[in-house]
Amino acid sequence: MTSFLTKCAMDWFIAFGVVLGGTLLGGIGAVLIMEPPTTRMLLISEQIKIWAVVAAVGGTIDPIRVIESNLTEGYISPAIKQILYIVFAFIGAQVGTSLIQWICKGGNSS
Repeated sequence: MTSFLTKCAMDWFIAFGVVLGGTLLGGIGAVLIMEPPTTRMLLISEQIKIWAVVAAVGGTIDPIRVIESNLTEGYISPAIKQILYIVFAFIGAQVGTSLIQWICKGGNSS
């Protein structure tokens, strides 16, 4: 159980870090090419979210294969674990995107 929770936490932080780091560096790049950084950062945070999930769960199609092979063999627990890893990574990426949106919009929810 501990290794499962550790992997969930790591997937969350990796996805969060990919979104946050990629977006902040993209904002620096926008400044260097004379574009509005907040506009570019909002766009990047949405575009990079799916790649953050992919990076967090392993960067390949293997997690999907694990789900498929375990379900066809009748093993539900490993498939559910893989799905939960993906869910935790998605939540981390979404929190990163929400944080960037909050920062770029000045904390206003409008």
